[in-house]
Amino acid sequence: MTQSSEQTIWLTQDAFDKLQAELDHLRGPVRQEIIDRISAARDEGDLKENGGYHAAKDEQGKVEARIRQLEDMMRRAEVGETPPDDGVVEQGMKVTYRFVGDDDTETFLLGHREMEDGTIQVFSPQSPLGSAIMGARRGDTVSYAAPNGNMLQVEIVDAVPYTR
Repeated sequence: MTQSSEQTIWLTQDAFDKLQAELDHLRGPVRQEIIDRISAARDEGDLKENGGYHAAKDEQGKVEARIRQLEDMMRRAEVGETPPDDGVVEQGMKVTYRFVGDDDTETFLLGHREMEDGTIQVFSPQSPLGSAIMGARRGDTVSYAAPNGNMLQVEIVDAVPYTR
């Protein structure tokens, strides 16, 4: 198992409920509909030339992979409790930062990408920036290696619990 597959994922109750509903839907109606399509395509005969059969099998593979991914996330999820408002960067915090030497700030939620709701950008704690600032405090400056290999320095301007 990789290390990331064992790490806790912080989710709001709303995000957890949404993922659980998706998982239930995939396990139930979606899975059954694909099984029905595969069965109907089998009844048509020669499977080598049957595009509907191959499309349904491909879709089945994707759905089963998503089900496994969701099951893993749900198993590792830590739900609900907002982290303390102590200025320490951890999952579930809305972090405002700026690159050293720049006045412009950017804000994101440190959490799992499944938290993305279109209102705030989400960075994973396993991302280069996310892992570098984990545990840092408001006012701290940290360095990290960007994906292109450049070393970057950021200052934590603020870290507050995320609320919707």
